Amino acid sequence: MHLTLKKETTKPAGLKFLQQQARFDDFIEIFNNERPHEALDMKCPAEVYQPSVRAYKGLPDIDYPFHDKSLLRPHLSGAQKDQLQHGLCRPGGRHQRSSR
Repeated sequence: MHLTLKKETTKPAGLKFLQQQARFDDFIEIFNNERPHEALDMKCPAEVYQPSVRAYKGLPDIDYPFHDKSLLRPHLSGAQKDQLQHGLCRPGGRHQRSSR
């Protein structure tokens, strides 16, 4: 469906957002209500669609462990920051130093 959607609605693309959205809406209307599908025994999806008998209750609260975890970074001097940006030292405070 997605390749067909892309081919039929984006070439050429709508000049403005609302024009493009209208193309998508028209495609979905035809795809679901007018266009027969071989996989559905040449019926339209709207003809065979049946809503679920189970009520949708939304998603449970999702917990992402360590999502808000703050990590402290060791203090870097200006020269160390420059070296880190140019790949001359390793991150995490283990900096290579020249013995001058």
